[in-house]
Amino acid sequence: MLWSLIKIVVFVAVVGALAWGAGYLLESQGGVQVTLMGTEYSFGPFQSVVAVILLILAVWLLLKLMSLLVATWHFLNGDETALSRYFDRNRERKGYEALSDGLMALASGEGRVAMAKAAKADKYLNRPALTNLLTAQAAELAGDRRKAEETYRKLVADEKTRFVGVRGIMKQKLAEGDTETALQLAEKAFALKPKHEETGDVLLRLQAEKEDWAGARKTLSTKLKNGQLPRDVHKRRDAVLALSEAREVFAEGNDIEAREEAIEANRLSPDLIPAAVMAAQGYSDQKKPRYASRVLTKAWSVHPHPDLAAAFAAIEPDEKPAARIKRFGALTRSQPDHPETRMLLTELHIANEDFPAARRALGKLAEEDPTARSVTLMAAIERGEGASDTVVKGWLARALTVSRGPQWICENCQHIHANWKPICENCKSFDTLAWKTPPMSEVAMPGGVQMLPLIVGAPQDDTGADGGGKVATRSDIEDAELLDEDGSRKADAQATP
Repeated sequence: MLWSLIKIVVFVAVVGALAWGAGYLLESQGGVQVTLMGTEYSFGPFQSVVAVILLILAVWLLLKLMSLLVATWHFLNGDETALSRYFDRNRERKGYEALSDGLMALASGEGRVAMAKAAKADKYLNRPALTNLLTAQAAELAGDRRKAEETYRKLVADEKTRFVGVRGIMKQKLAEGDTETALQLAEKAFALKPKHEETGDVLLRLQAEKEDWAGARKTLSTKLKNGQLPRDVHKRRDAVLALSEAREVFAEGNDIEAREEAIEANRLSPDLIPAAVMAAQGYSDQKKPRYASRVLTKAWSVHPHPDLAAAFAAIEPDEKPAARIKRFGALTRSQPDHPETRMLLTELHIANEDFPAARRALGKLAEEDPTARSVTLMAAIERGEGASDTVVKGWLARALTVSRGPQWICENCQHIHANWKPICENCKSFDTLAWKTPPMSEVAMPGGVQMLPLIVGAPQDDTGADGGGKVATRSDIEDAELLDEDGSRKADAQATP
């Protein structure tokens, strides 16, 4: 509406300016005198302007006529396309101008304008590869998916533009959520152009979502051959795929193949924690505890993790706490100052009811780098050494406000996962989960300090009938549900009394 109004105002202004100019020339004095072959011609100002315009028009027509005569002369001399080229030249000029305007409109985000310019270019040009591509992208920008898919199908029919058409339809299906069709199109596009990095990434992600681990490994190998992946990244991702394949085989009940796949995954990436755990389980099933210990020890030296400790404990599930502390020495000697190592030693000593040794192992971790786990362990130590319930509950109350410690977090979208997975549950990214501490947010306590007596409990008289100095036994700690019998950490230790 505004644009139409502007055009009307401009038109009226131009007409008014021309009328004013014509009136001014008619009222002006003087003019132009031309002598031609002894005859003198006099022109007034208005007549002079009209004569100049007519002269320019005559020269333009003369040049056009000369071009037509030249094309006719070439045609008569055997050039059969001379006349068609003459008439097509003007059409091509208009067509390329429309194509250029369409590209500018597309870059400016004007989808409807770009579609109109593409239609005009298609009218003048016989270049469907260019005009159809512009039409499809303009339709996408304008939100006309039906028109976009229809145009992409025209591109598929031409061998030169087949990849562009297949890729365009694939993106349409992904936007619609039709991953099954998108996977088939991605496979076709990757076969047409295996060096196209984006298509390879889409195909790999779709294969992983469908749990086609064997196909994903082939795609990954092709990307490596084409130089699209560093060799270390390929080894890591191939290990993730091998581990996922092992889990699927294990779910089908084929233990032998699952063990082999898990061991292969661990060989490809020794620092991949789930692969090390599964490989150790496979060696344990084969009655090879030494190999299982070696795998876990190597993984622990790279990245200490509670799942590795749990798998190490499962190698000898029935051993006594003292024997377990001794056997775990092979694990805890590596990275002794790591928080995970210190908390593991603390748990082992608590299981052995050696609370002073547990306190020494934990050190100042609960004060300097508190997490829900380290603070809960401190509560267990206090209770084991006979501290009052108020002190124990105070530590447990603090566990509500401190960080929960490292977790499996997607590095792409920061989504937190309870367990490791090859694909992020939230953004569907492949191999983006990392074991790290999420950003700590402030915890609001309703009612402020008034809530503390409800959490910690009222102070008790240590001189009362109960004595207040009673030393907690192992059964007391088990009742508090802080520890397992084997001394390993419970998942997400109880943070409330």
